[in-house]
Amino acid sequence: MNDLSVVLAVKNEEDNLARCLKSVKSIADEIIVFDDGSTDDTIAIANKFGAKVTKYQRKGNFHETKQQAINAASCTWVLQLDADEVVTQELANEIKEVIQEGADLIKIQKQKEEIYLRKWRLFERHQQTVEKRDGIFGNKDDSIVAFFIPRKNIFLGKALIYGGVYPDPAIRLFKKGKAYLPAKNVHEIMKVDGKVGWLFADLEHHDSPTLKRYLERANRYTDLTAQQLKIKKIKKNTTTLFLYTMIKPTKTFLMLYFRHLGILDGIRGFLWAFFSAMHHSIAYWKYWVGS
Repeated sequence: MNDLSVVLAVKNEEDNLARCLKSVKSIADEIIVFDDGSTDDTIAIANKFGAKVTKYQRKGNFHETKQQAINAASCTWVLQLDADEVVTQELANEIKEVIQEGADLIKIQKQKEEIYLRKWRLFERHQQTVEKRDGIFGNKDDSIVAFFIPRKNIFLGKALIYGGVYPDPAIRLFKKGKAYLPAKNVHEIMKVDGKVGWLFADLEHHDSPTLKRYLERANRYTDLTAQQLKIKKIKKNTTTLFLYTMIKPTKTFLMLYFRHLGILDGIRGFLWAFFSAMHHSIAYWKYWVGS
């Protein structure tokens, strides 16, 4: 037994859920699924894998449902996943190692940093960049209670390697009661009471198997960004129009496609950089016209 709760918040995930749950079946002591009003076979699939299913109607954003699933966990360690993610065998083995070693987590972290030196340098640079934007994660002087997991984003059938996409880390493995989602922003990172380490095996993220699916998700995310612009009371004038429709998109595209070598991912790299850049414009236009 690994003393591990795997928790998910889901809604209409019949195309993804079985693949996700199959990937964690061998390491989970319990699987907890909070369903946010699915109308497809999501609940039936969860039941098939022996998950503890709870129907939940959220009042805020989807992170509220995720946090409720986390609260329901009964094991010492919690692995929070999205239905379109897959735990690779290498990652499953690393998670088991972390749980079984317990008090030696800092020692294990140092050993892995030396073994995967090139990868660790990439992770370290990425964390420093994000911390400049969002602040320090956790308490650096405490013991390790949570881990970033690097994600490989599968875009149109293949992993994106460049374009600033990898490692796209998320705090997903943590001790119960030591991490939580404030549920204030869909892009927020977990708050952690303790030190945050890194795992080195990848979590596969199958969020955009088709361009249609990507555009559907992009539409939802631009809606959320438009709401944030409204909350911040961003001005509606020619200056901000130029900023959000010309300067920000151009800067984003050049950074992702050239500086971060998205060009090396071929047409997929171009599409990723282009639509990422257009996010600013579309969100601002939605905010401007109120839809």
